Amino acid sequence: MTFRSKILVLAVGPLIVVTLAVTMLLTWQSAKLARSNSAAFEEAMLRSKEGEIANLVSVAMSSIQSVYEGAGVDDAAAKERVAAILNSLDYGKDGYFFVYDYAGNNVVHPRQAFRNGRNWMTLVDPDGDRVIRELIAAARSGGGYHRYKWQKPSTEAVADKISYVVALPKWGWVLGTGAYLDDVAVQTSAANAALRERTRQSFIIVALFAVPAVVIVFSTCLYLTLDERRMADGALKQLTQRVIDTQESERTRLARELHDGISQDMLGVRFAMELAGRHAETTELKEAIDESVKGLNATIREIREISHDLRPRVLDDMGLAAAIKNLAEKFSLRTGLALTMDMETFVDDLSPDARTALFRVTQEALNNVERHSKATALEIRLWSENGRARMQIADNGLGLPSGFIRQNEGLGLQNIRERVAHFGGIVIIGGTEKGTRLQVMLPRSAALADAATKAA
Repeated sequence: MTFRSKILVLAVGPLIVVTLAVTMLLTWQSAKLARSNSAAFEEAMLRSKEGEIANLVSVAMSSIQSVYEGAGVDDAAAKERVAAILNSLDYGKDGYFFVYDYAGNNVVHPRQAFRNGRNWMTLVDPDGDRVIRELIAAARSGGGYHRYKWQKPSTEAVADKISYVVALPKWGWVLGTGAYLDDVAVQTSAANAALRERTRQSFIIVALFAVPAVVIVFSTCLYLTLDERRMADGALKQLTQRVIDTQESERTRLARELHDGISQDMLGVRFAMELAGRHAETTELKEAIDESVKGLNATIREIREISHDLRPRVLDDMGLAAAIKNLAEKFSLRTGLALTMDMETFVDDLSPDARTALFRVTQEALNNVERHSKATALEIRLWSENGRARMQIADNGLGLPSGFIRQNEGLGLQNIRERVAHFGGIVIIGGTEKGTRLQVMLPRSAALADAATKAA
């Protein structure tokens, strides 16, 4: 992972983690609140049901109070009258009063007549609860509530039910009524669904804010990173070009000094030695002077070659095509490679810097061919296409090594890429069936008119 990638991860990673943590915490808190509200809602519904059935039992007690208080322990007529009153006090499809004696015998049950006169002390609901026994125990202990499962008259389905019972101790009776709780379950389920929907909406709202925030921060970091990289690359290109310009300026100065200074001085020395040779008195002295003149001539030629390599005058005097042709022909003579050149369609309208860059690219390419390719033939093409300069250098040598990637390029190829990249050009290096091909493409902006416009 690169340093920029690490910075990006360090910038965006904590935001994503915090966003996920906040979202998870919000979801967990919402679910917890939903469960708490659901439990509170269900508890409130139960309390409401309990209060309702307790009030109904109070109403029933009030309706039979005068009869019950004026009757004796074994007053059968009073018992029948009370039973009739309670049978008539029904409310709704599933609302009724029931009466059992302490022994578990049913006395009043207006919705399930088959229970009248029978003993139900051993009755057990689906949960294993001894319903009648527990109701009698709650009533005899002073009255109370009991929750169990019982058949609902309107649907004949077994449902949760809560009953409130009180005792009529003089007769040994238990009076009570109850409320079925399936509607509580339905309302609780509806409330839970509503809470879940609100939780989902809250999550969506958080996501609508969090996701764009993460995207914005990520985009900002990415933009800043790319902008910094662009600025750094621009500064690096400018620095590279300044180094190249400085090198070219120094090459030009050294070439001028070698050609106009040292070379001319040595020519003067050669003329003086030739003059001295003509006036030499002995044959031995004349031969020694002639040998020195030959060595001096070789040194002068070498200095001129160095001067030409540093900055060929033909590049400034006759243009790029002539300079590359001169360079390639000397290369062919020195190495013995068969040379093919095609420059007929080239229009030399390049700026001086672009012209120098292509010449240096050619120099570097020929050096690589000589050092690495072991080629026997070389082809150089230079042409213009739609106002853009193009160059191709191909050999029939060993080609690129297997597994070659750009990161494995040497300093020479990197210099080629840097020179061309300064003008916004493209360098393509690839292998052929036998050999290597280097292609260089410069944009229109490298032309002399475009360069002058930019400078203006």
